[in-house]
Amino acid sequence: MGTGYVGLTTGACLAGLGHRVTCVDVDQAKVARLSAGRVDILEPGLSELVSRGLTSGRLEFVVGARDAVRDAEAVFLCVPTPMGAGGSADLRAVEAVTNEIGDVIPPGCALITKSTVPVGTSKRIQAMLGRTDVPVVSNPEFLREGTAVEDFLGPDRIVVGSDDVEAARWVGDLYADLAAPVVVADAASAELVKYAANCFLAMKLSYVNSIAELCERLGADIDLVTEGMGYDRRIGRSFLKPGPGWGGSCLPKDTSALVRVAESVQYDFTLLTSAIEENIAQRDRIVAKIAGAVGGTPAGSRIGVLGLAFKAGTNDLRDSPALAVASVLGALGAELTAYDPAVGGHIDGMTVVDDPYQVAKAADAVVVLTEWDEFKRLDWTYMAEQMDGDSVVDTRNLLEPQKILDAGLSWQGVGRPRAALRRKVAVS
Repeated sequence: MGTGYVGLTTGACLAGLGHRVTCVDVDQAKVARLSAGRVDILEPGLSELVSRGLTSGRLEFVVGARDAVRDAEAVFLCVPTPMGAGGSADLRAVEAVTNEIGDVIPPGCALITKSTVPVGTSKRIQAMLGRTDVPVVSNPEFLREGTAVEDFLGPDRIVVGSDDVEAARWVGDLYADLAAPVVVADAASAELVKYAANCFLAMKLSYVNSIAELCERLGADIDLVTEGMGYDRRIGRSFLKPGPGWGGSCLPKDTSALVRVAESVQYDFTLLTSAIEENIAQRDRIVAKIAGAVGGTPAGSRIGVLGLAFKAGTNDLRDSPALAVASVLGALGAELTAYDPAVGGHIDGMTVVDDPYQVAKAADAVVVLTEWDEFKRLDWTYMAEQMDGDSVVDTRNLLEPQKILDAGLSWQGVGRPRAALRRKVAVS
């Protein structure tokens, strides 16, 4: 049920494992495109998997959930659970699908929540069904946009949870061809795993952004600090890159939802709320850094923006920190020209171009907001020739500073020492 990032990846990969899969969506035009093998989502390997599934006959796309589930052995709920009023997860799509198919699901068919849902949702769905012959199983996804197919087919772990242990194990067996440990749990524990994991990563990112701010104030280098941290096996290297804040389709809504869950049981999750507040503060610091690079205020400045997607490897703009920073700059009066290799079309408050060099034209500053590798390969001498100003603000520490300095530009990163920001001056 659902053909977004999670649903389409899950369906295509399960078909690739040899299962017969029907993907259901309410959008007739989208179903027609997918049935023709056209995938709108930028996700490496996904188009190929969809094509192979269609060719093999193991994958099909349809409109109409009731007919699709009549002979199913397993039904995966992969519908959106966005942030709702007050920060809680909005379960209306989950409930709507459950109500639509509840009376036609075959006895013994497992109803599986793949969407990220709050603790207690499995019990809620079971009560809505009003049936004891349809087990409800939680099977949270751990897919990163940009590497979703890789993550599905090479997972760190598979988590399945239900108050019907045999049903949970049966769902785990659907992944038998994948060499990964299977964690079989009760429904509440399985539902909490996803939130606990995502919120931990959000806190780790907020922590490293805080350390980056300390580095700037103390004259330390965040790259060296995180390198030293990363060798510690208890910490690891992942999620130790500072940036303009965390975002995307998962972390903002999942952190907010877990805070609301904690409040529902009278627990003040101060650690998590502080991480959320730090994330907002980081975006404010980035805006201030950019403002400083153009004379103290963005008003009236021409700023070139490199990157709009929330991370490299995806065209997803949902809760993008890059877009959030750019939007604030626009609201403060900056004239923005933006380029992203995966994002085109019209975006309010800025001009979106299809050539990265166009962002430099008459720009007072160029700002890197998404970590696309192609930005490292730009001809920065040519960029400098196009610019009116000389400031490059690299919020991802993506570029090689010396290359920028050699082009006659100043470079400013996040958490990097001020000594690295001085341009080279030729003395004759």
